[in-house]
Amino acid sequence: MTTAELPTVDVGTTQPLSHHAGMQLFAAEIERNLGLMQSLGADDWTSQTECPDWDVRRMYLHVLGACESGASYRELAHQMLAARSYQKKHGGPLEAALSATQVAERLALTPTQLVARFADVAPRVVRTRTRMPALLRRVAMPIDGPVVEKWPLGYLVDTIYLRDAWMHRIDVCRAIGRDPVLTADHDGRIVADVVAEWARRHGQPFALVLTGPAGGRFAVGRDGGAELSLDAVEFCRTLAGRAPATGLLSTIVPF
Repeated sequence: MTTAELPTVDVGTTQPLSHHAGMQLFAAEIERNLGLMQSLGADDWTSQTECPDWDVRRMYLHVLGACESGASYRELAHQMLAARSYQKKHGGPLEAALSATQVAERLALTPTQLVARFADVAPRVVRTRTRMPALLRRVAMPIDGPVVEKWPLGYLVDTIYLRDAWMHRIDVCRAIGRDPVLTADHDGRIVADVVAEWARRHGQPFALVLTGPAGGRFAVGRDGGAELSLDAVEFCRTLAGRAPATGLLSTIVPF
């Protein structure tokens, strides 16, 4: 079915991903990243990504670090303390300090070692995050970038870590000149959740057509509003700050 044949989804009433749905998508996304990592050649690991400080290897050192923190509360506590120390010394948002710490502490890993550690942690991070108690998921966390607000820990676990892994898979594919694997039942659900949050954040009527395997037709309101059409992945890249944005597309959606 082409995008033109898809029904328009009114995302004005779309709810955020549930914990169960988020964990199902996260498990599949981790497997896709592992498959991509296992397919990389020697030259691919040194390809520069759109994140200025990271080639492909450093980007996956960050992803590995995030997964290892998710698989072990002890490792999570260690990383948070190290990131706070880094932030105090260098400034900037905690998210950037945490990413820098994850990369720095794993910098000695070769690509082969990196892939082996990722394969080892993959089932454990899915299991640990899936079993996170509902009470803990409701704990509020102050966030200082890319937006300044408080998030329930469950939003970070169910949504942000999923988007982060997904976007970095896109980043890696762009860096090595490869088309990412995209399907409606996986990538399309991630993109649709991004659209729904984008709609909640800007609060304006719109009609949006997203093309490609992860695309769809979305709207809020029947009269007036912006009419937008672009590739689904480019839509997400734009909201994540990886491409120039104007109008409603300048609304930040965290990844």
